[in-house]
Amino acid sequence: MDPLHKAVLRKLRVYLSGELLVSDSIVPFLFQEEVLTGAQVEDIESQPTNRLKTLRLLDLLPTRGPRAFPSFLRALEDFSWVRDRLLLELQTPPGPGPGPGPSSTDSWQLPASVLQRVLSDRELSRLASRLGAEWESVLMDLGLSAEALFRCRADHALSAHGTVLAALVQWRRSEGRRATVQRLIQSLQATDVHPSVLQDVLL
Repeated sequence: MDPLHKAVLRKLRVYLSGELLVSDSIVPFLFQEEVLTGAQVEDIESQPTNRLKTLRLLDLLPTRGPRAFPSFLRALEDFSWVRDRLLLELQTPPGPGPGPGPSSTDSWQLPASVLQRVLSDRELSRLASRLGAEWESVLMDLGLSAEALFRCRADHALSAHGTVLAALVQWRRSEGRRATVQRLIQSLQATDVHPSVLQDVLL
């Protein structure tokens, strides 16, 4: 899949998961077009909620080659407003701003020693309280699956902070030394969360 198409799907991940019902027409169409395999259709349909089914589909699409995104757009016949939003995002240039990802990371001055550091439990707890509504997108970009996020939410049903913290701790555990501040900043930028949310966390 084209990197630009991947970026749009990632940017609109939360929006898409709230708008689409993928079981009725989208998944069958993508199976018919041989974008999805039978096993992948079963994987998607095994998810317990519509939202998680959509998130699982969005996990799989970027791995399904150059035809995946055009086929996905064609599958959105019953969701024309969603298709229009995706096309609008594709037509909107990135804009001058701070520039592409790496340079905007550089412009937010952090020493290399901090960028390569792994956050402590206390720092992750502070970050969990600051991430806001985009936390799912950030954790997905960091590599957590929709299933893992569902488990975190189920285990901490009465605490939004506890849910986000559990997901962050799981990410750190799975990535080990690769769970660095720099990696976190990359995912924050990829999901349009300004890295300055880390400012208080790293004090």
